Amino acid sequence: RPYGVTIDVAPPPPREEMVPAPRRGYVWVPGYWDWRGQRHVWVRGTWVRARHGYVYAHPEWVQRDGHWVLRRGQWDRDRDGVPNRMDRDRDGDGIPNRRDSHPDNPRRP
Repeated sequence: RPYGVTIDVAPPPPREEMVPAPRRGYVWVPGYWDWRGQRHVWVRGTWVRARHGYVYAHPEWVQRDGHWVLRRGQWDRDRDGVPNRMDRDRDGDGIPNRRDSHPDNPRRP
């Protein structure tokens, strides 16, 4: 799910973390506040193995309609912020998948 939880309690300010030196083949995911057992819990930053052709969208809290919503971290193939399983134009050619006879090939409509 792109959205983890929706609550009425704002998360605390992010904690400062020391970011380690870059690791070849990995992406640093900074720490964030998660919601567990009716309270915020700090999840420390960690390394995740890089996925060629994808960008990692870090977990983040956003305010929406007077509530706080946690967007879970996820890999994004086309950098549009839409979870790949819900993406309506996978190849980015401007033709929605439902009308695209080749939804994974941007050179063939």
